[in-house]
Amino acid sequence: MASRIKLNKSTFIRWKIHIDRSRMYLGYIQFFMIGIVFFKAFKDKPLGALIFKYAFITIPLLFIAFIFLSILLGYFESRLGLKEEEQRKLTSTNPLMMELLNDVKEIKKELSNQREARDAETGI
Repeated sequence: MASRIKLNKSTFIRWKIHIDRSRMYLGYIQFFMIGIVFFKAFKDKPLGALIFKYAFITIPLLFIAFIFLSILLGYFESRLGLKEEEQRKLTSTNPLMMELLNDVKEIKKELSNQREARDAETGI
């Protein structure tokens, strides 16, 4: 007996997550294809003729250079803290996360007050 898929909000969110993940990988493929189109536009130019004449050497070298530059760009993005700031901005627009952060702040304040009261009682 086949089980039926429950079509509810949770199901659609799960599907959206899967689609977003696959969209990221398709973006990698699309970016690579744009690179190919870019190099084919140079095919009739002297540099392009050189690239395609020795394609078995230049294409792997260009691919390695692309990977290296991508990693380098990602490294600098991390060093500049762009991802963290982006996440901070996204969190500030998420009501659930803001409620959670406010709850944590209240707990910290309450703990601080309890420590102060305990220290006052013990005379520290």
